[in-house]
Amino acid sequence: MLTPSATSACGQRLEAFRQLGRMRAGSLIITCFGDLLLPRGGRIWLGSLIALLQPLGLSERLVRTAVYRLVKDEWLATEASGRRSDYFLTQTGRQRFEEAAEQIYAPAAPDWDGHWRWVQVVGEMGSGPREAVRRALYWQGFGELGRGSFVHPGADWEQVRLALRSDGLGPWLPALLPLQATHARMQGSADDAALVQRAWPLAALAAGYLDFVQRYQPILAECQWAQSGGGTDATALQLRLLLLHDYRRLLLRDPQLPAALLPPDWPGQQARSLCQALYLHLLPASERHLDTHLQLADGTLPTASARLQQRFAAARAPL
Repeated sequence: MLTPSATSACGQRLEAFRQLGRMRAGSLIITCFGDLLLPRGGRIWLGSLIALLQPLGLSERLVRTAVYRLVKDEWLATEASGRRSDYFLTQTGRQRFEEAAEQIYAPAAPDWDGHWRWVQVVGEMGSGPREAVRRALYWQGFGELGRGSFVHPGADWEQVRLALRSDGLGPWLPALLPLQATHARMQGSADDAALVQRAWPLAALAAGYLDFVQRYQPILAECQWAQSGGGTDATALQLRLLLLHDYRRLLLRDPQLPAALLPPDWPGQQARSLCQALYLHLLPASERHLDTHLQLADGTLPTASARLQQRFAAARAPL
C-alpha cells in the first residue's frame, strides 16, 4: 500500500467517492457487513460503524438513517448491550450477501451443460406478487423474456425454490412451472446467442465492467509498485470497501453466464481477475485496521474467524 496523494489513482478514487452528491449509504453498509464483518462474527456497534465510514465522507446522520432503513427493510437487526446496541445481518441479508460472495470470491463461472432452465408463470398472480417474483428471480440470475417467462443456463430449481420461500414467496410457487430445454428451442429464438441478447442487457453490463477496469487498474499498479509499509492500514480498508462495493454492484446485474454464452473478449473476466488481485493486496493491511478499530457494543474487539482464511484462499485460486 501507499499513502494516497491528491494526484494518485488511490487518492482520486477516494476523493471521487467522498464528493458524490447522492451517496447510496445503504449499499455500502451492506458491503461492509458482508465483506468486513461476517468473518468477525457479523456484528458491530453503531458508533464503531460510524467511525469506520466517516473517512469516506459518510456523516453520522447519514449512517444512522441508512442503518435504520436497513433494519426496517429487514436487512439488519439490532441487539441491545447495556446502553449501546449491536447491528448484524438478518438471515435474509446474510443469504443475499452469501449469494453475491459466491461470485465475488469464486474463480469462474461453471461450464454450461447445454440446457436452459425456464420458469413460466402459469397461475393467476396480481401485479404486486408478480413484481416480487420477478425481482426474486432476477436475484437468482434469471433473464426475462416477457409474458411471465424467465430463463437461466444453470439454475438449480430446488435452490431457487428455497430462495423464493426465504423471500416470503412460498404461496406463489404453485403458479410457477419449471421447465428445461436443450439449447435455444424456447420461445422461437433462432439460437442461443439471440436468446442471451433478448434476456440480458449485456452491452450495458460490459460497459460497466470496462469502467471498473479503467478505474481500478491504475490503483493495482500503484499498490504493486509501492513498498510494503508505505501507506496506512486505514487507506487499505477504505479502498477494499470501495473495491467490493463497486464490484458487487456489477455482480447484482450479472447473470454469471458460462463462457460459451458470452461474447468474445468478455470484460467481466478481466474485472474479476483485477478485483481478486487488488483484494489480495489490500487484505492484510485492512485486516490490521479492523483488529484495532472494530468494536462491539460491550467494548470487545472481535477477531477474525476461519472464514477469512477461506476467503483468502478462494481469492488466490487460479482463474
